[in-house]
Amino acid sequence: MNQHPKMDIYASTLYVVPTPIGNLQDITWRALSILQGVDLIAAEDTRHTGLLLKYFSINARLFALYDYNEQQKTSILLKKMKDGQSIALVCDAGTPLINDPGYHLVRCCHATGIRVVPLPGACAAITALSAAGLPSDRFCYEGFLPSKRKARLNSLQALAHEPRTLIFYESPHRLLESIKDMVIVWGPMRYVVLARELTKTWETIYGAPIEKIFAWIQGDDMRRRGEIVLIVEGYCEQGDKLPSQVLRTLSLLLNELPLKKAAVLAAQIYGLKKNTLYRYALNRQQKI
Repeated sequence: MNQHPKMDIYASTLYVVPTPIGNLQDITWRALSILQGVDLIAAEDTRHTGLLLKYFSINARLFALYDYNEQQKTSILLKKMKDGQSIALVCDAGTPLINDPGYHLVRCCHATGIRVVPLPGACAAITALSAAGLPSDRFCYEGFLPSKRKARLNSLQALAHEPRTLIFYESPHRLLESIKDMVIVWGPMRYVVLARELTKTWETIYGAPIEKIFAWIQGDDMRRRGEIVLIVEGYCEQGDKLPSQVLRTLSLLLNELPLKKAAVLAAQIYGLKKNTLYRYALNRQQKI
């Protein structure tokens, strides 16, 4: 593992280098060659990156570049590259700039004519999407929801009718609160896939309607630990696709029963998915 092919490194170039999100064997030969060959590695956490480099027996100079110093330190890195040095940009895990530092540096490189070379590699959002079993031809990456509840509810409301599959990152200590707010804004039947600790020993991928996901997480504290990605089914207006007799039955049931129970009963009567009927009834109720 210590021997990997060497590649040509361009002077005055910024390399954007993804690193593993868990399993160290997921790093590419090209990434190892770049990390070995550049003049400097700009890292989100030099201690964390140092452990990765040590594992692969790579000796390299490290430069700390994180959210709170990126604006200040970018000019230093730009000067080094203008003077001919090559630099690799890495984050703690996954692809730089995806909810990690680097945007300002990359933007300034383009503005000043410095070459930017991106490497393909690990990304938790795409890894989770590939295993979620939800539509992946069109998706919307939203990163972390706001930490303040009012802002979080507003964000969820703005996405209530987004038809694309939604991708969120979430922290363990806010997971239940975020899912609870999803139930409030989107209703309990929207399908969600929770992917945690991807590529690691305790990797878990579990999908269910939001309310069931909430109960499942509450059932075991381990299910809210680690790195978490939420893949959420996009909004789908099903009313035009439902037979008229189904809509009439659902309408009659809604006059007598709570929305969720009416949707479940109508689904049982006609052998349809309760999620479909619930979404239609919820949307109809909101328009009244």
